[in-house]
Amino acid sequence: MKRTRRLLFAAALACVMSLGVIAGQQTPPPSNPPAQSPPATQAPPQQGQEAQRPTFRAEANFVRVDVYPTVDGRPVMDLTQNEFQVLEDGVPQQIASFEHVVVQAAGAQEARVEPNNVRESRAMARDARARLFVLFVDTYHVSGPSGYNVRGPLVRMLDRVIGQDDLIAVMTPEMSAAAVTFARKTHTIEEVLGKYWEYGKRQREVGYDPEENNYISCYPPEGTGTISEIAREMINRRREKMTLDALADLVVHLGGLREERKAIFAISEGWMLYRPNSALARPTGPNSRVPGPPPVGTGPDGRLRMGDLGRSSMGTDLNRCDQDRVRLAQEDHDQDFRRMLDMANRANASFYPIDPRGLPVFDSPIGPEAPPSPVVDQAMLRERIETLRTLAVATDGLAIVNSNDIDRGLKRVVDDLSSYYLLGYYSSNSKLDGRFRSIGVKVKRSGVSVRARRGYLAATREEAEARAAAASSPAAPNPSSGTGLLSALGRIRGEAFVQAIAGYEWRGEAGTPGAALWVNVELDPGAGTRDEQWKAGAEVTLAVTGPDRKAVGEVKHLLTREARLARLIIPAAAPLAPGDYAIRVSSKPAGATIGTSEVIRVTVPDPAAGGPLVTGQPSLWRRGPFSGAGWQPAGDLRFRRQERVRVEIPVFGASGTASARLLDRNGNPLGVPITAGERDENGGKVVTAELTLAPLGAGDYLVETTIEAQGTTKKILAAFRIINS
Repeated sequence: MKRTRRLLFAAALACVMSLGVIAGQQTPPPSNPPAQSPPATQAPPQQGQEAQRPTFRAEANFVRVDVYPTVDGRPVMDLTQNEFQVLEDGVPQQIASFEHVVVQAAGAQEARVEPNNVRESRAMARDARARLFVLFVDTYHVSGPSGYNVRGPLVRMLDRVIGQDDLIAVMTPEMSAAAVTFARKTHTIEEVLGKYWEYGKRQREVGYDPEENNYISCYPPEGTGTISEIAREMINRRREKMTLDALADLVVHLGGLREERKAIFAISEGWMLYRPNSALARPTGPNSRVPGPPPVGTGPDGRLRMGDLGRSSMGTDLNRCDQDRVRLAQEDHDQDFRRMLDMANRANASFYPIDPRGLPVFDSPIGPEAPPSPVVDQAMLRERIETLRTLAVATDGLAIVNSNDIDRGLKRVVDDLSSYYLLGYYSSNSKLDGRFRSIGVKVKRSGVSVRARRGYLAATREEAEARAAAASSPAAPNPSSGTGLLSALGRIRGEAFVQAIAGYEWRGEAGTPGAALWVNVELDPGAGTRDEQWKAGAEVTLAVTGPDRKAVGEVKHLLTREARLARLIIPAAAPLAPGDYAIRVSSKPAGATIGTSEVIRVTVPDPAAGGPLVTGQPSLWRRGPFSGAGWQPAGDLRFRRQERVRVEIPVFGASGTASARLLDRNGNPLGVPITAGERDENGGKVVTAELTLAPLGAGDYLVETTIEAQGTTKKILAAFRIINS
């Protein structure tokens, strides 16, 4: 049950910000007043007056710098432009724009204007005057009681620090940074933190994910205890790697959103920063061999198969465990950590780590496993706390560690972020060389400490030309781009019991194309084994809201072990109009009252803009030993080598020819044959592309389908992932 609560917490955090965006208020945000030339000195506006905001340029050589000057930890409120000096690579620069930003006090939640969709939230995030926050909850490195200790201070901090114009998002190590969504209201986050405070996975002997259970089965303990030292170290290394990778993914994503400072509140008890360990990679027994490619042999059915011949008594793939063990033993997390710090500085992202334990005495619990010696335990405790301090110091943030008064420490964070100065200058170095340039900011007034952006990457000539072209002719992003589809694979929730994929299709209505929404849902075949609550199946509810935030339709469906895949069409009174639709997918064990939910957004385009060839979104279908003899809709983008995959693309309009090819994740064509075809359906046609996965290895792939009709050519991509297990 505790494991289910932690899954609910992760799912709740993942959809909190999406729900906030969808529930945005209808009143559009007020437009900024006309920009005027800023004065040399700008005092905060008097009450009842609207501050005149200077225009911030977007030329290739224009640089923005946010500066945080303090005296004894308190912000300095009365500096003027003439008191600042900016240097780039040691060369003085002329300040072209200046503004002192004093954050408005947090007001009522109802008064905050929410973005109406993801595109609008990211546009708001680019506002130099809106502060950007991310609450990173390190579920792998927070123990259960710590989540309870920090929830009150964290909620109070969010109430104080998040102003009317600020944006906040939530992320966990299980999430991809591309799934992060910003919003302005915080009450939903506060409710989740208060309800699901048992999210911490550290120091728990239950609730392991399937990969971790494999390690436990592959390397059972030789004596007493439930987990061997080998399995424990593998689990700890894997979790630490996932956290550091998620943080690196986050800072890169934030760096692409905007140049100005981004603040990351990292809720974590710290890390050990594992170095390479040759002892972990040694053979584990007299019959062990050096891990290599998956073996090939004959399976129980007499057919050739690979990758699962050597199995333990628990049915675990020993070869795969050995491969993971060697890979994890070679990881250098200290190097990864320092590389991530460098990336954060280049992205102008500052960390504010918060140790939820307060003032810890020991790092390891007293039981059920025997704790290390006091000397070793204290060394581990110091290492974890030092990593949090380094995370803050190296990125100009503040660390809240070794203190039982978490509220007081968080107040320092609030004060630190309540006032700052925005400076802008045209770089005297006009080279478009893509190199890193350091920034230094000095204040002439004595006794003032200054923290500011440390540098930036200069644009290349290609980037400058692309920006100019985008500015002169803005174009909507292509939702079917290979990069976007591959990033979606990174958002697969591996622990979810129900996976879902959604899209739109066209149906013939009196000779004109009408849009309908579809959702493929899939119950994990091992759901009942992982948690007995799911043995009876899963109850799935789909609720759709339209561009006007009114209800469109609702569907309820029961998934069982015998019928665990389904394609559901959202009922609607009429064909759907173009716009953004939000599909809330709720799932729970059959007969249960508590479940999880996620929000999937689908944008229906105007069919008139598609020319003579109107296509819908591609969907994936699977056939094989895991789904039966017939083709079944895939709600999970992960496939296995024993399966076949089929891509289906609904087409309305002129008939033509179709062809398909397989690409790797870098867009390189692969010599694996794909059979293309078509059939009539719903007043239009469905173009199909089928392939066998047996020749392929684990990894991410793209199916590129080309459709030609009446001089129009469309290339449509569909992504999927092959896994070993």
